[in-house]
Amino acid sequence: MRQKIGILGATGMVGQRFIQLLENHPWFEVAWLAASDRSSGKAYGEAVRWKLDTPLPERIAKMPVSPAVPSGAPRVIFAALDADIAREMEPAFAAAGCAVISNSSAFRMNEDVPLVIPEVNAEHLALVERQSWRKESGGYIVTNPNCSAIGLVLALKPIVERFGIEAIFVSTMQAVSGAGYPGVASLDILGNVVPYIKNEEEKMEAETLKLLGRLRGSAVEPLAAKMSAHCNRVAVEDGHTESVSIQLAKKATREELIAAWAEFAPLAGKDLPTAPSQPVEFVTAEDRPQPRLDRMRGNGMAATVGRLRPCGLLDWKFTVLSHNTIRGAAGAALLNAELLVSLGKLEPVPVPA
Repeated sequence: MRQKIGILGATGMVGQRFIQLLENHPWFEVAWLAASDRSSGKAYGEAVRWKLDTPLPERIAKMPVSPAVPSGAPRVIFAALDADIAREMEPAFAAAGCAVISNSSAFRMNEDVPLVIPEVNAEHLALVERQSWRKESGGYIVTNPNCSAIGLVLALKPIVERFGIEAIFVSTMQAVSGAGYPGVASLDILGNVVPYIKNEEEKMEAETLKLLGRLRGSAVEPLAAKMSAHCNRVAVEDGHTESVSIQLAKKATREELIAAWAEFAPLAGKDLPTAPSQPVEFVTAEDRPQPRLDRMRGNGMAATVGRLRPCGLLDWKFTVLSHNTIRGAAGAALLNAELLVSLGKLEPVPVPA
């Protein structure tokens, strides 16, 4: 029997991705949808402007949109909320005993909230046991990273493990879907590059180092590396492309770096339904990866790396691409939920009377 789940922010772009990815999922069934007050009480098909390239499932279209309150919600909640709304709403659901699998940035950097990519730092999930909600009601919050950090971290993790990294420089070319819908106005982005995304550089730098850090007792010790990020919005529909330079702690050859990516096969997430068989794919063509051609590798859950070459400033440079609304958002949260199931952390927890 599939576990019933709810979606907060169900009418937005990430909410729509959740619905798309959860259709026919072997473990989860969408049973509850919530959005803004103006959508509450409507059938989902009336409330949403469906923007994806697969049809809105008929069963979901007929479902009513519920008020965004914990009463009547299932225990497992996928949250696709703006940070300001999430900061108020997600704790209310956690306090009511819900497992909140969040795509928001609101709590990613809290000391007791796990920021997780299953293939990278599954052990950080132990932090949920420190949360007051977990002790009082059984609820908790688990987050996935910013859409620009996740592809980068997947590419860096195998290198950190084998050679260590002392410095990271990254310049992003981020798709307009990362801004949600309606996102960036067409007259602002067509034929243009916008070299500013609010708070994106700060989030990317802090989250990358936390994700690649180690859990020491009850806290995460960030990776001890210097990092600089430049984040740009470009006229691409889906798929974030990033130009990366790294300085290694231990020298490595080109062949050794490619082998590190090819042999990256972490146990955590290996047999989960949404996990890609190969988390990082290296392409040899000199003009790849490209969003149009490579963003759906691993059903949109793999990071694609190419253009590996020596860097005149640091040691090596390369290009990484990931699908920002699948691997970078809804798919990342879904994979975290699958990992929680495999660890027994989506079962109800007895709490003191």
